[in-house]
Parts: sequence; structure tokens; C-alpha cells
Amino acid sequence: MELRYEFYIGAQPEQVWDVLVSPEGVRETLFGCTLETTFEAGAPFQYVGPGNDGDQTVHVYGTIAACEPHKVFSYYEHPGPSYHANHEELQSRVTFTLEPSGQCTKLTLVNDQWTPDHPSFPNTQKHWWMILSNMKTYAETGKTLQFAW
Repeated sequence: MELRYEFYIGAQPEQVWDVLVSPEGVRETLFGCTLETTFEAGAPFQYVGPGNDGDQTVHVYGTIAACEPHKVFSYYEHPGPSYHANHEELQSRVTFTLEPSGQCTKLTLVNDQWTPDHPSFPNTQKHWWMILSNMKTYAETGKTLQFAW
């Protein structure tokens, strides 16, 4: 199972990178979350924000696989504990790749290496479009999209 998305964003890789990893970019494009990590390969990370367990809900957590500023950000993730009782057994890999393309940046997201029968796959398949559209809009305009849930 693999989810793959490619977006062209009217911003330079440095700006898109800031949307992916800066406190403000993450908060604005990932629905009020923060990204807690040192960004070193092998380091733990977690996205924390409003959700099932209040303002400090752990949405996903795991280990940084690679982090090359302005180029690649990759991690192995597990769903947060409030989503599935067996969250530690469930895993996938997420890789963002940024490539300059003229005055734009090509952002490629690959979400692969899913645990067989991972229950989050269908939901993730729907939500990456929203998250990536929000990232593109924010990088280009400084504004976010207001989704109807």
C-alpha cells in the first residue's frame, strides 16, 4: 500500500520547508498541532494538538528517518494512543521531498510501508489531500483553508 501525491507550490523550497517544520507552519496547516522533535535521524517525534484527549492529544508519533533541510523530511509514524489500542503495532512511513522547479517547488509526499490491514489507511488517504492543499495555500498566500468537517 502506498499513497503518493505531487504538488507544485508557488514558493521556494525554503518557504515550503518552513511550512513543514516551523512551529508556525505546522500549527497553521496541521489544525493547531505542534511538532515536537530535534529533527535528527533516529530522534523521536510527535504531533500534538487539539483532539480526542484535549489540547495535548498525540495524533501521531514515531521516529525521524531522515531530515535534510529544504530537501527531505521522512519519519516512521504510529497513530496516537487515543486512536487505536494497538497503536504501537501500527506503522507507516511518510516522506516529503522538495525539489526546485523554476519559481516553484515540487513537493512529493509518499506514505508507504503500511502495517498490513492498518485501520488508519482509508482515513489517511482522504486527509492527505486536505493537509497538502492547506500547505500549498499557506506557502503561497500565508492563509489557510477553512474545511467543513
